[in-house]
Amino acid sequence: MFLLARALDAISDPCMGLLADRTRSRWGKFRPWVLFGALPFGIVCVLAYSTPDLSLNGKMIYAAITYTLLTLLYTVVNIPYCALGGVITNDPTQRISLQSWRFVLATAGGMLSTVLMMPLVKLIGGENKALGFQGGIAALSVVAFLMLAFCFFTTKERVEAPATHTSMREDLRDIWHNDQWRIVGLLTILNILAVCVRGGAMMYYVTWILGKPGVFVAFLTTYCVGNLIGSALAKPLTDWKCKVSVFWWTNALLAVISVAMFFVPMHATIAMFVFIFVIGVLHQLVTPIQWVMMSDTVDYGEWCNGKRLTGISFAGTLFVLKLGLALAGR
Repeated sequence: MFLLARALDAISDPCMGLLADRTRSRWGKFRPWVLFGALPFGIVCVLAYSTPDLSLNGKMIYAAITYTLLTLLYTVVNIPYCALGGVITNDPTQRISLQSWRFVLATAGGMLSTVLMMPLVKLIGGENKALGFQGGIAALSVVAFLMLAFCFFTTKERVEAPATHTSMREDLRDIWHNDQWRIVGLLTILNILAVCVRGGAMMYYVTWILGKPGVFVAFLTTYCVGNLIGSALAKPLTDWKCKVSVFWWTNALLAVISVAMFFVPMHATIAMFVFIFVIGVLHQLVTPIQWVMMSDTVDYGEWCNGKRLTGISFAGTLFVLKLGLALAGR
């Protein structure tokens, strides 16, 4: 089931980017997909967390179908949503601010939903966890739909470009020949590999070294709080220094601290909490900058060949991000 979904991802991501670049409407190229994909996405989210009264084989088939549909609809909504960061404004300072707030609120939303999910499941379903998860996801789906609709109605695509009329093969060739896009794509793979390996090592550490699996939640919360602060720091730091300098020096410091963790005594729990927090800050500090760099590669590609390929460029980035997850065994 997961293999099928990942295989479809490999096809659907670039196809969605190419399709968005060819969209022409009075609402722009990307906003219509965010709005009209929101309701089907919410409905399929609820269906994916529903448990029909079927045989075991029937449930497996149902799960495979709904999970695959959920993956495809997530692509339909998420790629245009991410691409909006490159067309809402062409001002580099505003782009940093936009991505910084995006990740501050995304981290806060993720933490809030994680904290509230199980109490919501118990409130709705009581001892019936199947009903509880269905109701909990339904509530979150309503919130997601409202937020996506809010995104549609309160944003405007200010960086306009004509709909693409060249072949898909030519568009794919053009972004591959964009050397700056290739560099950012490689950085994306390396970044997600580091995050996944670190997360796996954290679970191993608390389970087998400390012997306290329950502490993992505390470590994860500490890391997420660091993420929240790091996202907020991206804007003031890039106002102070060039974003490329901030990006490289932050990654260099992140590498040094990651190596330094190796020398921390195994049972120095407090020290590990401090390291995890600092790593969370540094990692999420560079994430908004990296997404702004992706917008910059679109500008660079337009400067080189006169074609603005926003959709396929962001779709390609999400594709290589998923490739990094696959390489990390996720």
